[in-house]
Amino acid sequence: MKKWIFVLAFLAAPLAAQDQDLGQPAPEGGQVETTGTEASGEDAEGGLVFTVTDESDWADLSIAIPGFAADRDVATPANSRGTAALGVEIANVITANLQNNGLFQPIGPARLPQPAFAQITDPAWGNWRGRGAEMLVHGYVRARADGRLVVGCYLYDVALQDELVREGWVVPPSDWRRAAHKCSDIIYARLTGESPFFDSRIAYIAETGPKDRRVKRLAIMDSDGANHRFLTLGSATALTPRYSPDYSQLLYLSYVDGNPRLYVYDIGTGRQTLVTQSSNPTFAPRWSPDGRTILYSMAVAGNTDIYSVPASGGRSTRLTDTPGIDIGGSYSPDGRQIVFESDRSGSQQCYVMNADGTNQRRITFSGGRCANPEWSPRGDQIAFTRIAGDFNIAIMSPNGRNLRVLTSGWQDEGPTWAPNGRIIQFFRTERNSGRSGLWQVDLTGRNERRLPTPVDASDPAWGPILP
Repeated sequence: MKKWIFVLAFLAAPLAAQDQDLGQPAPEGGQVETTGTEASGEDAEGGLVFTVTDESDWADLSIAIPGFAADRDVATPANSRGTAALGVEIANVITANLQNNGLFQPIGPARLPQPAFAQITDPAWGNWRGRGAEMLVHGYVRARADGRLVVGCYLYDVALQDELVREGWVVPPSDWRRAAHKCSDIIYARLTGESPFFDSRIAYIAETGPKDRRVKRLAIMDSDGANHRFLTLGSATALTPRYSPDYSQLLYLSYVDGNPRLYVYDIGTGRQTLVTQSSNPTFAPRWSPDGRTILYSMAVAGNTDIYSVPASGGRSTRLTDTPGIDIGGSYSPDGRQIVFESDRSGSQQCYVMNADGTNQRRITFSGGRCANPEWSPRGDQIAFTRIAGDFNIAIMSPNGRNLRVLTSGWQDEGPTWAPNGRIIQFFRTERNSGRSGLWQVDLTGRNERRLPTPVDASDPAWGPILP
């Protein structure tokens, strides 16, 4: 196929903060440091300890997660009741994380005895075997003189009485949940052999107000819905956020005075830069895997095509030029291909092309329509919105085969992948009420979970693992 290249006018001058509709910069907390783990003594410098057991199937694995112990119960800004109560909260977060991915059967601290501090590195094996636990998570919380917290995490194989992994972190009190997520991540990675995803964040569009005057703000939160923050004020409509591959920036579409503009928001500083703007309708901005290029769709004279532009600003390149509507480009993890939707065949279907716009080919032929395609971080699946009466989340191989429908809601759309490619986030609109919220589903389709948001939610984007 012939490659079509067109040049668009570009504006690179930054706008004033008032015009950018910014709220207060999002606080990112302190740095989470990895430390050695011991149940007594001062913080030690040490590495991980691994003991390989077997390669059996970990599905439905019973994991006991009692409260994390405290060497001494002292006051901490992280919990008004002290470090002992904080240890229970950390265990609760880990339990919830492992419960909601469909692989494990965790038992949380409310149903378990609280281990003594000395038992963290010397478990009472008989007690845990008697409770039917196959795996055991122990941990501790210690307050340091500088106000920060040390959180240690241990995973044990109860049958073999072996320590599988240990790790520790030094965190500011405000980041105690990150320590819980990191503990969840090392457990998940050790037992499944897969990449983790709990210590990550989700951006989405927060919606309020009546349908004819809908206010749409950019918001972010942790992967479990905690630490929610609004990033924009709502005077300008925000749409379709996406994290940069290194987590440092958020790309999103904003309508200011009726004109669409693509912004890159720097998460660390709260500053944002205008990438491009136009008086033409603009849709679906997406990053390339290396963070150097941004895809977006724009309608000109009744024809909508996909364009690319350098993330730092510059001239835009037109990648498609077929009569109809081409929207929603998403790069493959290696950056060589782009999946997108188009109605060039007469109905809304999914296509794949090379990153330079060549070799455009249709991949969906199984009935229904295909929208919002998103390539998995693993590269082996494409998630999309399948429209066949209802709107549902489905996955398929990159060649369009092996289609599986994962959800059965009335209107489920906008899939976005967890960093490890095992969980899909989407938004669901309720029939009759029009209310929308964020949901997660695993690749089996059997495990759905709704994430809490303070207002209606749409257009989720799952970010990478935090640095």
